[in-house]
Amino acid sequence: MYFASDNTGPVHPKILEAIGAASNGYAMPYGADDLNAQVTARIRDIFEAPDAAVFLVATGTAANVLSLATLSQPFETIFCTPEAHIHEDECNGPEFFTGGAKLTLVPSINAKMTPETLRTTVTKEGSRGVHGPQRGPVSITNVTERGTVYSVAEIAALTGVAKEFGLATHLDGARFANAVVATGSTPAEMTWKAGIDVVSFGGTKNGCMGVEAVIFFDPKHAWEFELRRKRGAHLFSKHRFLSAQMLAYLEDGLWLDLASRANAANARLARGLKQVEGTSYMFEPEANISFARWSRQGHQFLHDAGAVYLVWNDDLIGNDPDELLEARLVTDWSATDENIDMFLNLIRR
Repeated sequence: MYFASDNTGPVHPKILEAIGAASNGYAMPYGADDLNAQVTARIRDIFEAPDAAVFLVATGTAANVLSLATLSQPFETIFCTPEAHIHEDECNGPEFFTGGAKLTLVPSINAKMTPETLRTTVTKEGSRGVHGPQRGPVSITNVTERGTVYSVAEIAALTGVAKEFGLATHLDGARFANAVVATGSTPAEMTWKAGIDVVSFGGTKNGCMGVEAVIFFDPKHAWEFELRRKRGAHLFSKHRFLSAQMLAYLEDGLWLDLASRANAANARLARGLKQVEGTSYMFEPEANISFARWSRQGHQFLHDAGAVYLVWNDDLIGNDPDELLEARLVTDWSATDENIDMFLNLIRR
């Protein structure tokens, strides 16, 4: 009954096997390994982007901040929602790696910006000449940090607004596979065909040990990103162990299979919770994250029984047993029907 985060889940056996196989013998360092060349070719094929520049890093933070630094100047501002990972969870990493670019928050609905809120926010910024921040890239998170999902049409509408102002667009895809599965779209449809310039294609939350791909659809950004990756201390010497993970992740559609399992587990959990009297959902679950409320007494009972999940922005310890507290429940590829049903049986009690 472990629903704290998809970061906490196990590494898939096929990926562990690939890491072990990569340790046999020798390979050129710093991305010159043969496996990396295979990864680049595979990603270009999956994204229908034969000229894309592809780079691997070990963390989602590195993928996001180095991408945004490549697209931003220090005197610019990056547009994102208040719930965006780059705002909530990167410890001011974008500001640090861009050399000072700030974040401007776009009002959101269910953790998603809209063309109207984006246009209004962008219009207000960049209006003070030399005295204010200049307009920089737009960053979209899909799946959002609240478990909602942008459709391809929604992404295209946002990139359309960005293009009105001549702005680049970044897609934070730490849970990109979950979004692809949830929408039934292709990777190309969700990215460059919808107007995205660079995507952070996540693997760590979806069964890898630690690897993310940064994909620039215009290769003109490649050399600057390479320099920033090196200067930012994110170019691995034994790079083949990143390559091995990503190649195994992509082999035979494993990345989609793992995301499908995670999404299906969350759907099962949501169906059960919605039938329990006294529970309510904050956002309609669309991928592998749920936000729901029930009583403090219920949360205490579940935690005492061994359930592991986050009580979101609330205190589990309190005087009112009936106060409704919000839970954040995240399923990963390894979640089992047995553990989900055990959790549901407990909450029904």
